[in-house]
Amino acid sequence: MKAAFVDPMGLENLKIVDLPEPQAGPGEVLVAMKAASLNFRDLLAVKGGYGSMQKQEKLIPLSDGAGEIVAVGDRVRGWKVGDRVVGTFFPDWQVGPLRFESVATDLGGRMDGVACEKRVFRQDAIVKLPDHLDYAEGASLPCAAATAWNGLVEQGKAGPGDRVLIQGTGGVSLFALQFAVMAGAEVYAISSSAEKLALMKDLGATHLVNYREDAEWGKAIQKLSKGRGVTHAVEVVGGDQLKQTLRAMSLGGYISLIGVVGGNRSELNLPVFSMGGLRMEGASAGSKASLQKLIDAMAIARVKPVLDRQRFKLADLKAALEYLASGKHIGKVIVDIA
Repeated sequence: MKAAFVDPMGLENLKIVDLPEPQAGPGEVLVAMKAASLNFRDLLAVKGGYGSMQKQEKLIPLSDGAGEIVAVGDRVRGWKVGDRVVGTFFPDWQVGPLRFESVATDLGGRMDGVACEKRVFRQDAIVKLPDHLDYAEGASLPCAAATAWNGLVEQGKAGPGDRVLIQGTGGVSLFALQFAVMAGAEVYAISSSAEKLALMKDLGATHLVNYREDAEWGKAIQKLSKGRGVTHAVEVVGGDQLKQTLRAMSLGGYISLIGVVGGNRSELNLPVFSMGGLRMEGASAGSKASLQKLIDAMAIARVKPVLDRQRFKLADLKAALEYLASGKHIGKVIVDIA
């Protein structure tokens, strides 16, 4: 089978190779991968950027993929050939709170990922792809959607009447916007262009701010909310922009810290944070149970992910990762495998 392979680590060393066909063992299924989606963590992993927290040689990259079961091993229950499935990000995190042993393995990091024509999964490390989503749409869910859901819904408990701040049009942000609307919240969106803000409005955002035109966008959010501020923020920027998020918050507001594309360090005004009764909590891709909940919710609401217009083939994975790094994408970047 064809597979993407990195050895030694480095984007320049990413190539497509022929590997032996895998076989499903007891309790396992063999999946013909149809599509994968890209996350910034994939780019970092290919470069070996997670150090001891990932494989540093002979890595098949990418964490997020969907496909069709083509073989079932002994002692498998509940799955059959022909089922459409999505792999989980953390195979060992089945249910419950975050624990070290639950996240000791992750696809495309500590273990091989999904950038291959066929892959073996444990029978408890996959979920069913809902009928209203195609393979590419399903492939976009395990990391970005799960992280947005975990941060905003599972941990943040956002619901009707809440006011949610969404930053930009990356994969996590657009999923968070869709989940906020599904939850009945009022969405305040910031982005860098009229085109991107128009997309966010189409997805259900009510209040729009162009942060390139208004560097003090935190104050603008306060004005739009009539001085009440937002009850929830999905923070994907970090760096110096965190101070604007703090300015946008309501008393007792909740910040889900997911990304740091603006920098790894931020200056935290402790009196503002403590006197405002603010809470900030990190979020990652959650458990299999959490992924199942978000998929069920999307199926009920008939919500579809936002996919970037540019599509790539497995043979062009290096170019796809370079495109992701350029930041020109809107929504999830998809790699078609079959």
